[in-house]
Amino acid sequence: MPSRADITYFGAGPAALPTDVLETAAQALLDYQGTGLGIAEHSHRSGLAANIIDEAKADLATYLDFSPEQYETLFMQGGGTGEFAAVMYNLVGAWVSRQHAAVQKELGEGAAHEAQVLAALRQRVESGLKVDYIVTGSWSLKAYQEAQRLLGPEYVNLVCDARTVNDGKFGNIPDESTWKLSKDAAYVYFCDNETVDGVEFPQFPKILEPKEDGTGPIVVADMSSNILSRRIPVNNYSLIFFGAQKNLGCTGIAVAILKKTFLPPTISQPSPALLRKLALPIPPIVLQYEIIAKNNSLYNTLSIFDVYIAGQVLKKLLATYPNGVDGQQAVAEKKAELIYAALEAHPEAYKIVPDKSARSKMNICFRVIKGGNVDEAEKAFLKESTALNLTGLKGHRSVGGIRASNYNSIPLEGAEKLVKFIDEFAKA
Repeated sequence: MPSRADITYFGAGPAALPTDVLETAAQALLDYQGTGLGIAEHSHRSGLAANIIDEAKADLATYLDFSPEQYETLFMQGGGTGEFAAVMYNLVGAWVSRQHAAVQKELGEGAAHEAQVLAALRQRVESGLKVDYIVTGSWSLKAYQEAQRLLGPEYVNLVCDARTVNDGKFGNIPDESTWKLSKDAAYVYFCDNETVDGVEFPQFPKILEPKEDGTGPIVVADMSSNILSRRIPVNNYSLIFFGAQKNLGCTGIAVAILKKTFLPPTISQPSPALLRKLALPIPPIVLQYEIIAKNNSLYNTLSIFDVYIAGQVLKKLLATYPNGVDGQQAVAEKKAELIYAALEAHPEAYKIVPDKSARSKMNICFRVIKGGNVDEAEKAFLKESTALNLTGLKGHRSVGGIRASNYNSIPLEGAEKLVKFIDEFAKA
C-alpha cells in the first residue's frame, strides 16, 4: 500500500491537507497545549477557543490583505450551501431595513403613521426588491435556485445564464455587455470559481466595480474553491463566503467575510414581525450574520477543532509566503500553466472543457478523446494514473470526464508528475 508521501491527491474536496498541519492537529486532539484535554474537548466558551478564533481571523486578514476594521470574519456552520440561504436572508433583510428607514424619513415616525409606513414599504418591496444572480456553473445555479425557493421567483433576477452562449452547457462566461442587472438590487451574486465545470472569473467583473465615489452594486461572491489561491480586491465586495474544505481546512465550517456596514450599529436586521407583515422569509437565527458577529462566531457550539485546522493552514501559508497570497498565486499559476500546456500539446488525446477565456486555475476539467472511445479512454487514464499514485482525478458525477483540482495543497512537483503522465499517456 502507498504511504501518504507517495500520493498526489487531485480530489475536488475535501482536499488534501498539509501533513505537518495534520500531525500538529493529531497531537492537539490528544492534549492541547499541555492542558490534559484534547482541543475537541475544550469548551467553545473557553479562553483557548476564543484565542484560536481571534488568531485565525487575524491571520486570514493578513494573508488576504484586508482590513479587520472594515470587514468582520464569521465562522459559520452549514457549509457553502447554508450560505446560499444566509446571503439571501441577511442582504434582503439589510435592503428592507434601508427602505424602512427611507420611508420613515419621508413620512415621519409615530403610531399615526405606522399603517402608512407599512403600506409604502410593501409597495417598495413589490416594485423594487430584486436579487441578481450571474449563473456560470453548477454552484451558482444552485444558489440561484435556492433564492427562488426561499424568497420567491418574482424577486430573483437572472442576470445571465452561461449555457445560452455555450450550446446549452456551462464552460464560458457571457460578455458583460449582455448582462441584465437590476437597478439597485439588494445584491449581485456570482461564483468566482465553478468547481464542477472548471470555470473561473479571470478578474473582478468590470461592470460591478465601485464608482469613484465608492457607490456601486452590493457584490457577493462564493469563493469556496479558489479562496487563498490568488489576490482578490476585497474592498469591491460586500460579502465573500467559502467552505473551508478546499484551500483552508477540513469540512465542518464555512467562512463569511462581511463588510461591517451591514452590521449594527450601521444597520440592523428587520424584526420578524415586520418581515411577516411584508410576506418575506424570516432567517433561522444561526444564519443571521449580526447574531454570529455579536457572539464572535460562538452563538452556538462551533467546532473549534475545525477552526484550529484552518488557523494552522493560515500560519503555514504565512510562514511559506512572507508576501501573503501573492506568493501562493505565483505557484498556482505556474502549476495550472504546466497542466494546461500539457493538455494542449496533445489535441488528438485531450479536449479541455471550458473556453480558454474562462479556464479555472483550480479545477482543470478535460475529456480524454484518444482513440475515439471517450469512455474507455477515460477509464484507462484513471486506472493508469491511480497506479502511479495520482488520485482523485475523476470528474464530477454530473458531468463526467477528468478533473485535476489544483488546490494549494498540490505541490509543484505533484503538478509536474501529472504533466509527465498526461504526456506519456497521450504518446503510448
